[in-house]
Amino acid sequence: MTNAQAPLRLWRGQTVHQRSTPFRHRFRYGLSLIDLDIDALDEANRQAWLFSVDRPNLFSFNRHDHGSKDGDSLRKWAEPIFAKAGIEIAASRLRLITFARHAFYKFAPISLWLAYDQKGAIQGVIYEVHNTFGETHLYVAATSESDQFHRHDAAKAFHVSPFFDVSGRYQFTLRQSEATLRLIVATYLDGCQTHVATIQVKEHKATSLSFIGLALSRPLSSLGVTLAIHWQALKLWVRGAKYRGKPGLPSAAVSVASKNSINAIRETAA
Repeated sequence: MTNAQAPLRLWRGQTVHQRSTPFRHRFRYGLSLIDLDIDALDEANRQAWLFSVDRPNLFSFNRHDHGSKDGDSLRKWAEPIFAKAGIEIAASRLRLITFARHAFYKFAPISLWLAYDQKGAIQGVIYEVHNTFGETHLYVAATSESDQFHRHDAAKAFHVSPFFDVSGRYQFTLRQSEATLRLIVATYLDGCQTHVATIQVKEHKATSLSFIGLALSRPLSSLGVTLAIHWQALKLWVRGAKYRGKPGLPSAAVSVASKNSINAIRETAA
C-alpha cells in the first residue's frame, strides 16, 4: 500500500488570500489538513494514538461534522451528490480532505471530497464550503482527463464573507500529486478577479510523532483558523470595506460546476 492509499494522511502548508477591490489586501497563515479514506475510518482510528474517529482526542474526526451530519454513512450521502455531476462512485475510492477537530473545536472553511477511479485518477470533486454562521453549500464537478490538473467554474451561490456580495463566478483550480496538493479558488465579477484564495500543502505521514509536532507548532490549530478569519475581517472593516448583511440561503444546496476555462469565464461575465 502506498502512502496515498493510507487510511489517514496529513497535509501541511499554507493558505494565502488576496482581494483586489476596493483596495488590495493580502494575508497568509499556516494550516494543516487531514486526508481520510471514507471506507477505512476504523483503520484511520488506529493509525495514530493522538488521533481518533468519533471520539475525543487531541486531534479527531467526527462523522457528524460532514455529510448529512447525522452520523449516517458518508459514502451513502456522497453518492447522489456526485451523481448530480454525472459521476458514478459506487466502485470508486472516496477520500475527504478537511481540517481536523482539535480537542473540542473544528471549523473547516472548505473540505474536498475526491473520488478516484480504479486507475487512481480523480474523477470528481465536491467542494464542501462552510461559513462562520454554521451554514454549508456544495459545489460538485466532474474532473478533466488529466490526472493532476483540473479546472472548472460555477456561479457564486453562497455567502462566505460580509465584505463581498453573493455575485460573480468562482474558478476552481485543483492540482494534486502523491506528495503535493494545490487549490486555487478565484472569484470573478464583470470579467475582473476580485479575490483569490490559495491552499498549498505537502504530504506528511500521519503518525503520533507528526501530531505531536503539529500540536507544538500550531497549538490553536483549527481554532486559529476562525480567529484569523475574524482578525482579517476586523482589519478590512477598519480600512473601510463595505459591510453587507447576510442574505438567505440559496434555493439549492448543491451547485454543479462546469469545466470552462478562464477565457470562458471572462466572456460569460463580460
